[in-house]
Amino acid sequence: MNFEQRILLRVATSKDATLAGAVLARAQIEAHPCAGMTELIAEFRDGAGALMVAEETLNEPALAQLSQALQGQPPWSDVPLIVLARQGADSTAIALVMDRFPNVTVIERPVRVASMISAIRSTLRARQRQYEVRSLLQGLREADDRKTEFLATLAHELRNPLAPLRTGLALLSQTPSTPETARYHDMMRRQVDHMTRLVDDLMEVSRITRGKINLQLLPLSIDETIAGAIELSRPQIESGGHALKVDLPDQPLLVRGDRVRLTQIFSNLLNNAAKYTPRGGRIGVWVGREGEGALIRVSDTGNGLAPEMLDSIFEMFVQVSGTAKTAQGGLGIGLTLVRSMVELHGGSVAASSDGLQRGATFTVRLPLINGAEAAAPTAPDAAPTDLAMATAAHPALRHTVLVVDDNRDAADSLAELLRTVGATVFVAHSAAQALQLATTGTFDVAVLDIGMPGMDGCELASRLRAQPAHVGMRLIALTGWGQSADRHRIAEAGFDHHLLKPVDFEDLIQFFGPPRVRPEAAV
Repeated sequence: MNFEQRILLRVATSKDATLAGAVLARAQIEAHPCAGMTELIAEFRDGAGALMVAEETLNEPALAQLSQALQGQPPWSDVPLIVLARQGADSTAIALVMDRFPNVTVIERPVRVASMISAIRSTLRARQRQYEVRSLLQGLREADDRKTEFLATLAHELRNPLAPLRTGLALLSQTPSTPETARYHDMMRRQVDHMTRLVDDLMEVSRITRGKINLQLLPLSIDETIAGAIELSRPQIESGGHALKVDLPDQPLLVRGDRVRLTQIFSNLLNNAAKYTPRGGRIGVWVGREGEGALIRVSDTGNGLAPEMLDSIFEMFVQVSGTAKTAQGGLGIGLTLVRSMVELHGGSVAASSDGLQRGATFTVRLPLINGAEAAAPTAPDAAPTDLAMATAAHPALRHTVLVVDDNRDAADSLAELLRTVGATVFVAHSAAQALQLATTGTFDVAVLDIGMPGMDGCELASRLRAQPAHVGMRLIALTGWGQSADRHRIAEAGFDHHLLKPVDFEDLIQFFGPPRVRPEAAV
């Protein structure tokens, strides 16, 4: 029996059930008679194309439970309820059912068999369309899961080649260079940084769409946030030769927000204005108050927006037609991130423009907080430790380091860079090779890739932690996998820190800590 297409029957007598079942069977419609409303509810949970009940059964106590069951259907589902009513004026029971149940058809008895079969077939066709919607939604969910997995894999695969590129550039920067080679080094560094930001944006979109973004909400001044965003975007604004005008209120406006995310919001808007404005344009930032909210406008004299683009511009991967050359690259996800993060802060963002080639304005609204809220206790900043001492002029390293990565370029270039600052470095290109090296001595730090074939970095970390000689070794995961599930698995494996490729060298060595005091060196 096809449970999803069957008719569940609850009629007055067993004779009526037998008769109705026979009529439906001749029409090749599957029916399941139910002895009571409780049985009908139980069968409904297993699947049904429609429910057919006689008016005489509407006084059963379980009717309220049936109403609850129908109200608890998933969004795509709306199971039809057919009521076979007695002839004459509407009863109180009929009126109650029509008021309480979402999808009710009342058929007065006596009814022609052809009319009843026609009504049931029409009902089943409507139910079939609901199943098609369910399949479509399931397909969309699966496609979204595949997209998320694709983005994570893409980010990982892109980060792998970016890691040795950034490390190689760091090595080149330590050698004497001519003004010409220095210019090319700067160019390559900027392009690697740009690729890294694109990869990070892909992962941000993935995390936001799955609700994996955690905000650290604190009282913040909009002025300070704007200043931070301008600092981040200044290179792009200046490279375009744009004039920037900032208009701030006399009194600071306070919001409760995540400093990093709010800075990212306004930096994205400023970068967007700089990219889509021809050289020598004007960019403006205006901050003011509107009722109980802060109003922030970022405007430009750039390419502008057609009316039909004002809403769709915030959709993922949407770019204004004909502006790709002006924009100088991008994936069309910056504004998607802006809208998502603004909404996470309880605000809204809208775009306006007088048309193409007439510039555009993006307006962000954020809820304000009062002085009492701003003075409320907040989580204290983490106390500084000896691990957070990364500076451009760091002392020479005296560490013995194990670098493990199946990407030979990444492993060898990182090892070479560590050697230039005084570290003693051993390199392994597989977990098995790393375990062999681990039997020959002890290390202060092990920098492990996670996504290695065979034994991955997490299993390798667990095995190293299990060896008494390496209990005090600091483990750092340096990998292209940055999903929350990856971070959880990496933490469980015993890593002290998790960094994403391509990592900034100073960010890496700040986690080395002091070299280990070995037993033979103890006094």
